[in-house]
Amino acid sequence: MALLLLLIFTFGGLFSFLRGFLFTLAGERLVARLRRQLFLHLLHQDIAFYDRNKTGELMNRLASDTTVIQSAVTVNVSMGLRFAAQAVVGIMLIFLYSWKLSLVMLSIVPLIAFAAVGYGRFVKRLSKDYQSALADASETAQQAFSSVRTVRSFAAEAKEGERYLACISRSYTLGAQKALAYGAFGGVIGTAGQYAVCLVLWYGGTLCIQGQIGAGQLTSFLLYTIFIAVALGGLSDLFGTLMTAVGASERVFSLLDAQPSIRTEDGGVRLDELAGRLELEAVSFSYPSRPDVRVLDCVSLTVEPGSVLALCGPSGSGKSSVIALLERFYDPDEGRILIDGVPLAQLDPAWWRRNVALVAQEPVLFACSVRDNIAYGVGAATLAEVHAAAATANAHEFVSGFPEQYETAVGERGVQLSGGQKQRIAIARALLVDPKVLLLLSNGCTSTY
Repeated sequence: MALLLLLIFTFGGLFSFLRGFLFTLAGERLVARLRRQLFLHLLHQDIAFYDRNKTGELMNRLASDTTVIQSAVTVNVSMGLRFAAQAVVGIMLIFLYSWKLSLVMLSIVPLIAFAAVGYGRFVKRLSKDYQSALADASETAQQAFSSVRTVRSFAAEAKEGERYLACISRSYTLGAQKALAYGAFGGVIGTAGQYAVCLVLWYGGTLCIQGQIGAGQLTSFLLYTIFIAVALGGLSDLFGTLMTAVGASERVFSLLDAQPSIRTEDGGVRLDELAGRLELEAVSFSYPSRPDVRVLDCVSLTVEPGSVLALCGPSGSGKSSVIALLERFYDPDEGRILIDGVPLAQLDPAWWRRNVALVAQEPVLFACSVRDNIAYGVGAATLAEVHAAAATANAHEFVSGFPEQYETAVGERGVQLSGGQKQRIAIARALLVDPKVLLLLSNGCTSTY
């Protein structure tokens, strides 16, 4: 018997290793695919989507929510199958010993099911609010860290700390409610299971005295009852985690179900020869996030190829909005935009954007080298091409003065460069694309080449 047990335990250890390894590996692969799919889906959303959703919330869904789902499909599934198998096998065995005692023990199942359904609905709803509170906290931290120079210049560290504390306090309150529900559910399930053991002991003792079952059968039945109770207790713990994952998955799938109104690639028209003639015909436009505020009202203009057009005016007069429409970040509410006589809405968006370059008023650089930033729009470029674009943008001289020259890291959003240097790097990046249309934004003026 000892050798048999040794063999059983050895195989049990082997299969425990396989269970842990394979389920964890499957979870890692699933969450990696989910994160990639979610990231690419978010990346292809239209600009109006980002006007409505906060960056910190999207980052939290991409990181935190997918991690919760990963836990549900690895440890939870593995342990759930294990506990379920134990419960099913245990119930089958106790019916072999005594069907009367089995029915008595299973009389608590309706109570457990009723408590589980109520608990699951509550935790599912609470989990969504909890993840939203964490997303708000992430958004607050992201804003503070990305604007730390502004925070420091106004000595607003305490103010930002209070904002973050408010978000964390909200998540703590929800977490405390979830902890209370978990404790109550575990107490109800545990007490019901113990009551079932007492009931089985009393009724089984009665049957044993009456001679309907033996003392050994009653002992075995009690042991299997404890075996089943342990399995059901494990399933109840996993049930709460599963409901949390369901709440997180609803948030993730709501993002995956979102469809952009302007697709990044839709296989539209690609012109054989692009001259670059731009026309706005009675264009009216309001931002989707502010539909009641009309930014452009029946605007018409024409830009001939090879010419320069400057739009000048006070802030809020619609200069940047014209650029956004030409980039097709948005579609006009009324009127239309023509490119060489073809409506912009009919052109392939990716093809059009590869033929137009934008230099923003406050250019954003990536946290990589100067060379990588200049070559960002073309993917791969020789060092000579990068040098030529930088020289045209009047950036080669100051870049060459850096210790690492074009391999110099510019820092997050280009913080290690001055405003003028970032502007020139952005111009070089636009020129290297060799666009048919060049869009420039500056204070009080917008230019189109």
